[in-house]
Amino acid sequence: MRPSLRSLSRRRAPVLGVALTAALILAGAAEAAVLPVSSDPFTQATCRASSTTNHQTEVEPDTFANGSTIVSAFQVGRIYDGGACAIGFATSTNNGASWTSGLLPGITKYAGGGPNDRATDSSVAYDAAHGVWLVSSLTLLEAGGVHGNAVVTSRSTDGGLTWSAPFTTATGGDLDKNWIVCDNAATSPFYGHCYTQWDDHGAGNLLEMSTSTDGGKTWSAAASNHTGVIGGQPVVRPNGTVIVPIANANETAIGAFNSTNGGASWSAVTTIATIRHHTVAGSLREGPLPSAEIDGSGTVYVAWSDCRFRQSCKANDIVLSHSLNVTGTSWSSVARVPIDATNSGVDHFIPGLAVNKATSGAGAQLGLTYYFYPSGGAQLAVGFISSTNAGSTWSAPQTVAAGMPTTWAATTSQGRMVGDYVSTSYGSDNLAHGVFAGASAPTTGTSCSSVLDNCREPMDTFVSGLGASGSVSGAASPVLFSGHGGANANSLWNVVDNNGSQHRD
Repeated sequence: MRPSLRSLSRRRAPVLGVALTAALILAGAAEAAVLPVSSDPFTQATCRASSTTNHQTEVEPDTFANGSTIVSAFQVGRIYDGGACAIGFATSTNNGASWTSGLLPGITKYAGGGPNDRATDSSVAYDAAHGVWLVSSLTLLEAGGVHGNAVVTSRSTDGGLTWSAPFTTATGGDLDKNWIVCDNAATSPFYGHCYTQWDDHGAGNLLEMSTSTDGGKTWSAAASNHTGVIGGQPVVRPNGTVIVPIANANETAIGAFNSTNGGASWSAVTTIATIRHHTVAGSLREGPLPSAEIDGSGTVYVAWSDCRFRQSCKANDIVLSHSLNVTGTSWSSVARVPIDATNSGVDHFIPGLAVNKATSGAGAQLGLTYYFYPSGGAQLAVGFISSTNAGSTWSAPQTVAAGMPTTWAATTSQGRMVGDYVSTSYGSDNLAHGVFAGASAPTTGTSCSSVLDNCREPMDTFVSGLGASGSVSGAASPVLFSGHGGANANSLWNVVDNNGSQHRD
C-alpha cells in the first residue's frame, strides 16, 4: 500500500508551521531557520492506542544523507507506555530545500494494515550497492504488556519517496533499541553488506547483530558477543570493518566492538569511558546514549552527555571521543565540546552528531545538534555547533529554537519526551542538516495531553553552514571525574549484571 505523501517547502513554512510560533525563537542567521518537515496526522479517533496517546506528536528522529538526498524517520503519535501509532518519514532530494513526508506502510494496524500494535526506534541507512534506502524499526505488541516483538526493515527503491511493506530482520519476546548501517565503500570486501544491531531486553539486554547481503530483504540469524548493551550505532570503515559504539545496559559506560569479517563474528567490547551523568530537570526523558559517526578515512567519533567537567555534577556537557586505530579498540581521552563555560549552569543533553564523510583527518568537519536548558531554567532549547578541524576547536554555538516548556512535549511513562536521540547529517552541499522534535503551546490548556489531541510537537529541521574554522577550545577544561572501568571494565558489559530496568521503546 502506498502511503500518503505531503510535500513541504520553505515557501510554505509560514502557513504550515505550528512550530513557527512564539515557541521558537529563531537565530538571526538564515542558515539556522527552522522548517517543519512533518506532523502527526492521527487523532484519538484514528489511533487511540491508550487513553494517554499524544496527538499531535512526532519524536525521536534519525537521518541519513546520500548526495543531495536526506531521509529522516521518526515516531508518529507517541503513546504513553511505549512506542507510537506509526513510523513516519520525511525525505528531501535537494539538500533540505523541500521535503516529502508520509507514513511507512504495513508496520502497524494504523498505517497500511500492518500486524503490529505499535512501532518505535526507527533508524535510516542507504545501501549504495543495491540502490535502496532502508529504515529499521522496532515493532510492539500490547497483549501481555507492551513489548518489542520484532525488528523490521522497510525499503525504498525510488529515493526515499515511497516505501515497501516491511521485511522481518528478527523476532523475539522483548527486543529493544535497533540501529542499521550499510557498507557503501565500493572497494570494501563487504560492499553491500548491511548490519542491524539491537538488544534482547528479555535476556539481560543481550547484544544481537544481523547481516543482510540483498538490500535488506533477508537477514542472517542473530550473532552476539554475549554482552549487555543498549543504544548501539554501528558505522563502517572504508576497509569494511564495522565498529559499533554503544552504551552498557545500565548506561554507566560507553564502549565499542567490531567485526572484521563482514558480520560473521563480533569482538568483545572495549570500554571507551565510564559515564558521569546529571539527571536533567523538567521530568524529561533522556540519558547518555551515544551518537556515533565516521569520517571519510574511517575515524569514528562518539558523543554523549556527561557532567565530568562540571563542579558537583550540576550540569551536563556534550563530550566527545574518537578512535585511534583501525579496529576501534583504542580511543582518545574524553573531550568537552565547549558550547559554554563550565560554570555557566547550562545543561546540555540528547546530542545528534554528524561528520562530513567528504572530509577526514585533521580537517574533518563535525556538526552537533543538541538540546539544552538555559542556566537555572527548564525550558527546552535546541542548539547547533560545528568544527572544521576534527573537534580541536569549535564555532560559536547557535540557538536554533528556544522557549519550549517540557510540559509541551509528549508525556511517557519515563518522562516528557522529545526522543532518546536526535540526528544530524551532511548533504552534498557540505552543510549540516539537523532534524529534531520542536514544540508549540498546546491548542488547549498549558500541558500536552491535558486534553485529547491538544499537543503540538512536529518534526523540524534546519540548515546551518559551518563557516570559518572556530576558535573555541575545551582542551583546558579540568576533568573532575573520569575512568575506563579499571579492573572492573569487563564486568560493565556483563549480561547478568546489566539486566536492569532500562527499556527504551
